[in-house]
Amino acid sequence: MFTGIVQAKGTVIATANGRFTIACPWDAASIVVGSSICCDGCCLTATSLAPDKNGAALTLDVSNETLGKTTLGSWHTGREINLERSLRAGDELGGHLVSGHVDGVANIEDVSPSGFSKIFKISVPDSLAKYIAPKGSVALDGVSLTVNEVSGSVFFVNLIPTTLDITTWGCRKRGDAVNIEVDLIARYVARLVGH
Repeated sequence: MFTGIVQAKGTVIATANGRFTIACPWDAASIVVGSSICCDGCCLTATSLAPDKNGAALTLDVSNETLGKTTLGSWHTGREINLERSLRAGDELGGHLVSGHVDGVANIEDVSPSGFSKIFKISVPDSLAKYIAPKGSVALDGVSLTVNEVSGSVFFVNLIPTTLDITTWGCRKRGDAVNIEVDLIARYVARLVGH
């Protein structure tokens, strides 16, 4: 379980048949093989690790299912990704409950300035639109965000400078695909009422 509060940015340093190695700023001694790491919104298992010049190099194995239903199939060497370690009992829950189980891929339709912030217009598959509500929560590339406004299968989020700086959203642009996880509560409420 995660919170959607990104703790670091990592960089893909190697890819091979669904196996990714990611350089991150965390001390290798602080990570245990088998740990769950949220990588651009996907809960992945650290299968091996080694000290790196600036922290650690994590190796993560990804199934064909995940490669086909998320943005991970397009990851390449040099790509920056958002990282979050799993939530521990007693940790601050600053975002919202995020499972790391990506529901699908959303697309950035537009980016526009709004004072110091940026407003992102996001489109989602019709099957996910029913879970998106104004002032509700959504995780996009692992970042917990508040939905400002919704129109059909399109919604808007407003990112402040701090979020743009400490996550990969500072370099996101129109046309980019992002991983989306809808709010857990919305998913279960929809199931209970038969939608």
